[in-house]
Amino acid sequence: MNKYKRLSFEEREEISRSLALRIGMRSIARALNRSPSTISREIRKGLGPKARWKYRAVKAHKRAWKNSRKRKLGHHRLNELPELFKIICEKLRLYWTPEQISNWLKKSYDDRQMHVSTETIYTYLYVLPRGQLRKELLNCLRRKQITRRKKGHTQKGQTSNLEDMISIEERPAEVADRSVPGHWEGDLIIGGQREQTALGTLVERTTRSVLLIPVKSKKAEDVRKSFAKEIKKLPKEMRVSMTYDQGREMAQHKLFTKETKMKVFFAHPRSPWERGTNENTNGLIRQFFPKNTMFNEISRREIKRVQHLLNDRPRKILGWSTPYEAMEELLR
Repeated sequence: MNKYKRLSFEEREEISRSLALRIGMRSIARALNRSPSTISREIRKGLGPKARWKYRAVKAHKRAWKNSRKRKLGHHRLNELPELFKIICEKLRLYWTPEQISNWLKKSYDDRQMHVSTETIYTYLYVLPRGQLRKELLNCLRRKQITRRKKGHTQKGQTSNLEDMISIEERPAEVADRSVPGHWEGDLIIGGQREQTALGTLVERTTRSVLLIPVKSKKAEDVRKSFAKEIKKLPKEMRVSMTYDQGREMAQHKLFTKETKMKVFFAHPRSPWERGTNENTNGLIRQFFPKNTMFNEISRREIKRVQHLLNDRPRKILGWSTPYEAMEELLR
């Protein structure tokens, strides 16, 4: 006989069909290349001696899966370290990924008992019994897909033709290689109400620091005023340039530059990879504000809470430091 493997669903279906035809256990075992004891045990589990002809593949497979999960949970390392699991739960509720949690634990604790791999966290979450805790924690892992908005293009292939745009091709090399801080990427995430509500997003290219900016509307004047108000709160060395797409909401870019002393560079049409940091961040933001969010109904306090959560997460690209820590290091 080969090394024992768990019965598959297909094998359980074959057992069910064979029993319905009154085929004996030894014949079933030969057909499946299994030992008679394996077939006998499978039929006997949970059914009792008189239930032989009531064997059902679906119920049997579900029962076996549940029992397997219970065994895994009982022997799982995190089941024996409740304090460690408590810390993991706290970070998951802050929307940290298992990878971020794993590397943060390694940086924060010398005790190897407090170290756990990314895969270990994932597997434990998925073998937890069904219930509110499992549902809550798995929801924290879920990343909403970002739905991109229509830009200020009148037809496919046409740009918005903003006046006096400075092309991304004229952007200094120091921006591309992220060697100097103070260079940002910007965008609007469009919400519900026929796409009339929006949220401004800015990401600093070196530290990955995020600014979430409530805007009154998509109108260029409202966007300029809201962006400028937030930008002017930053230290002078952290407001050098911004890279944006060619959306009509940035039509007042010259006035924005005059107010903030920040140059605005414009990406090529339909080239989101030229603002990749911002595009990736928008995906993270959608975890909190999904498609059709009515941003005019979200309080400024809630928006800033989400901003804090994003900036207080350790990031792989930053050597598992947080954007807050990276920014603080630069400003020393």
